[in-house]
Amino acid sequence: MPVIRIADPDQGMMSFMDFIEAHVLSAIRRKHEVKLETIRAAVTRIQQQNPDSKHPLAEVQFATVGKQLFIEEVGRLVSLSSEGQLGLRACLEDYLDRIDREPSGIAARLFPFSRKTTDAPKKVTIDPRVAFGRPVITGTSIPTAAIHERWRAGESLLEIAQDYDRPPEDIDEALRWETLRAA
Repeated sequence: MPVIRIADPDQGMMSFMDFIEAHVLSAIRRKHEVKLETIRAAVTRIQQQNPDSKHPLAEVQFATVGKQLFIEEVGRLVSLSSEGQLGLRACLEDYLDRIDREPSGIAARLFPFSRKTTDAPKKVTIDPRVAFGRPVITGTSIPTAAIHERWRAGESLLEIAQDYDRPPEDIDEALRWETLRAA
């Protein structure tokens, strides 16, 4: 069974919540090297405890210690990897910090990494309420793909920055995101 059940598997289409789940799954797998079997068991346990949960990786705040997964329950961390044992808090801060949540806890927007390191600035935003969920420069509705197309057509970074009245750093991060995304 897949860990993430996408919105339209026949067309290979993902919803915004599917995308958030993929971001969290990437953090758990890449940064903390948690085995897929461990993640699958954790998702199953979350769904058993919360049968209404359609997007457990997006709805639950995770933490890790080593290669163990934890969730917060009633102010304490409970292991999803070891039959519910309690654990210490070591959050996936670099990844979870890039998800803005509504007061209800639901993911509202994502600031994807524009670099292979976790210290990338939050200059690119994916928000389903802006530009139909396409990646844009944060605080605008300027699609990063449009910037990338202009740059590939031969315009300089500074020309693009002037046309959009944005700092060159914003344009640079948009280009970094599009290049990383294409890779």
